[in-house]
Amino acid sequence: MSGWGNGTYNESYSSFLLMGFPGMQEARGLLVLPFLSLYLVILFTNALVIHTVASQRSLHQPMYLLIALLLAVNICAATTVLPAMLFSFSKRFNRISLPRCLGQMFCIYFLVSMDCNILLVMALDRYVAICYPLRYPEIVTGQLLAGLVVLAATRSTCIVAPVVVLASRVRFCRSEVIHHFACEHMALMKLSCGDISLNKTVGLIIRTFNRVLDMLLLGASYSRIIHAAFRISSGGARTKALNTCGSHLLVIFTVYSSTMSSSIVYRVARTASQDVHNLISAFYLLLPCLVNPIIYGARTKEIRQHLLRSFPSAGP
Repeated sequence: MSGWGNGTYNESYSSFLLMGFPGMQEARGLLVLPFLSLYLVILFTNALVIHTVASQRSLHQPMYLLIALLLAVNICAATTVLPAMLFSFSKRFNRISLPRCLGQMFCIYFLVSMDCNILLVMALDRYVAICYPLRYPEIVTGQLLAGLVVLAATRSTCIVAPVVVLASRVRFCRSEVIHHFACEHMALMKLSCGDISLNKTVGLIIRTFNRVLDMLLLGASYSRIIHAAFRISSGGARTKALNTCGSHLLVIFTVYSSTMSSSIVYRVARTASQDVHNLISAFYLLLPCLVNPIIYGARTKEIRQHLLRSFPSAGP
């Protein structure tokens, strides 16, 4: 067994047992099939839209490339979470070392943050496309797009790194069992045997500041976009612009509502069982991965048309 079992402050566990849905210990095997099926559906739907964008030259435009990037992040997020969850249902393969645990924590929060940052880049792209249509090709170049994606990744790293670095300095001596399917920050912090008020404060400040900033930027962008869209004289162009914005706003609502509901429930419903908290965590981590390709595949006309050509029997 890795780690130490005397529970003193001078010793710390160096590995942990992931215990996804601890209230269902005897029936955890029954959870494998539904979550494995969910993983396969997420992989297939996201990969299908990405392949459609990559294989069709007419879709090699900033908006569609950003959609493909967002869905690639979805695949990475699901792959970071679901295989670990499936292993947590087994008593033989559910042990994870502290470095791997911290690595998984970084990847989960980095990908969630990257999801939000790509949505901000999409908002900027649509703002330029609708408010300055004649100058769009010269403003939104491949070089600018690459720079914005690097900036999004850098911002995500800066948001997540302080939380993970602080977590790496904590001693864990209360237990070696993480009552979660993944190395979620607060699930790991419950095993600490020292003062973690700094960890909690830094995590809360970073999350609150960035969520508020994101919502302000998104709100300002889309209010200008919608206002400009209603001023377009051509009815067809106006409908297309509003439909595109509607798809993005649906995705934004899905991502931010699932994230915020998880935070609210964690802080308000403290009497709820650990299984309920874990289910809500799974909801906020996996719902966007499942819903995003459906929204973009069904509501984005150009992508939908190419998908229907790929599956002729599914067409009208």
